[in-house]
Amino acid sequence: MKHYCLDDSPRFHLVELAETVSTNSFLAGYQPPRPVEMTVVTAEFQTSGRGQAGNHWESAARQNLLFSIKIHPTALPPTNIFTLSEAIALAVRDAVDTALKESGAANHAVTVKWPNDIYVDDSKIAGILIENELQGRTISRAIIGIGLNVNQQEFLSDAPNPVSLLQLTGKEHERQFILAHIISIFTSLYAEIQSHNYTSIHETFLQHLYRRSGIHGFRDADGSFQASISDVEPDGHICLRDTDGRIRRYAFKEVEHI
Repeated sequence: MKHYCLDDSPRFHLVELAETVSTNSFLAGYQPPRPVEMTVVTAEFQTSGRGQAGNHWESAARQNLLFSIKIHPTALPPTNIFTLSEAIALAVRDAVDTALKESGAANHAVTVKWPNDIYVDDSKIAGILIENELQGRTISRAIIGIGLNVNQQEFLSDAPNPVSLLQLTGKEHERQFILAHIISIFTSLYAEIQSHNYTSIHETFLQHLYRRSGIHGFRDADGSFQASISDVEPDGHICLRDTDGRIRRYAFKEVEHI
């Protein structure tokens, strides 16, 4: 994998921890020694790693990538807040796809399962947790937490479908190279966001969406149904077209794949 530089710069600050409760929680109370555009914290182990909706994130010590990014996207309108989720998901997806291809495992589909889980075929390899802080009509702070399964050989929790790069390729991977790849791609996409260029990010996100084509099974509060993915709105709602032609609109946790 191409080695991107993670050295500090006037725009970037990196903190490396042996252990923390969670990298998101650490960044919430951390101030870098100088003003920077982006602060990144990594940890070898989290004692209470968090996933979406309060779920626990399983990760063996020193085996995977656990990190968070803090930015201040004040130029991003709250109505387009999901663009941040799209950008980091695409960056993680690209790094996973590159690692697989460079390991001779290019026959896997790497996609983003709405809203922002990274899937290889039908297994989950990464999860993303974004915590935004609003100040009036401005997003004053966003903390983006990522857990990526890299070199873990076995998963012990009751998570239904975890997978790691090691399990997929039979090889161990250099975690710092993968981290640097993700940061490089995200930095580029974040520059597009700051310039209000949301369209290309959204179109690429839709191209790599899990089960983007065809009719698939879903379940909401009223039961199961068949539908295709029509769109994902700028605020993150997913729009599904059911077999009766009706558009159904859902927020996170209001609908699930089956």
